[in-house]
Amino acid sequence: MTKAQRTSVVVLWLGLAGLAGPTLVQAQKTTTAQPSPPAIPEAPVAPPARRSKAALPPDSALVRQRLRQAATLLTKYRESEALAEYQAVLKLNAQHYEALWRAAVLSVSIGNRYSDETRKKAYFGAAHQYAARALEIQPEGGESNYAMALALFSEAGLISARDRLRLFKQLRPHVYLAAERRPDMPEAWQLLGRWYYRVAHYNVLEKTFSRIFLGGYPQGASTKKALGALEKARELDPTRVQYCYDLARIYKYQGQRRRAITVLQEAIKLPTYTSEDLTVNRLCQQLLPPLLRATARRDRLHARIYRNLKLTPSQAPGNP
Repeated sequence: MTKAQRTSVVVLWLGLAGLAGPTLVQAQKTTTAQPSPPAIPEAPVAPPARRSKAALPPDSALVRQRLRQAATLLTKYRESEALAEYQAVLKLNAQHYEALWRAAVLSVSIGNRYSDETRKKAYFGAAHQYAARALEIQPEGGESNYAMALALFSEAGLISARDRLRLFKQLRPHVYLAAERRPDMPEAWQLLGRWYYRVAHYNVLEKTFSRIFLGGYPQGASTKKALGALEKARELDPTRVQYCYDLARIYKYQGQRRRAITVLQEAIKLPTYTSEDLTVNRLCQQLLPPLLRATARRDRLHARIYRNLKLTPSQAPGNP
């Protein structure tokens, strides 16, 4: 490498330190109740043998009881208590697949509520470890890959720009497998849509860094695919306001205001069960009026242009 090339690489590296990759959705800061951080799972001394679901031992009566209690708590949106139940299951069976991937997802959900970066890292780090252990049991499982993709995606907001680019490349197989293996899981399609959109909108500096240091940037992403994945998520669960918000924002960025307005008008009518739902509902309400005004201005402009284009009798063809 010549001296000029080395200088260019150094400049590029320093420039990436200031990158702040956009995210589709603003993080929710607080909730009415702040749970304490979960106990971070200990990494196994040696990786457990990879087993299929058929090879897993049956659950004990106590494990089944804990799982039922966790499911009941989730229906009541008591996520911290549900997480504690899954952690209790893992004390009884450290290789319980469902408890691991659900503990990972809940850790991310709870961690997102904090504005304190230290607490976020604690939750997201725990989620990563739970997901990694689930992947050891089911390497190609839709749930385990979704849990890992979610943990990595959440960690992306807490790391440097160059590390974020490495992470987004690492995410690719997980988001694909999650949607492929669990096509009935709307959360997997939402995450795939977010990944498609973020990668499709790499700027020149991000693409150059990925090409030089990472062997290229992830292929196959596009805005069209992002819209398709988010529309699939909304189709599977039309009651989730978060899917509507993500979809409406992309429509807005693509200049499809009328579609964005339609989605937002439906979104603000959806019920809000959690503080996160309420926060996103308010974001939808804030996004809607500017789009309505912009659409009304454009309609008035088009109407004026159309009136001006109408010919008077004296201007009609064939008249002197």
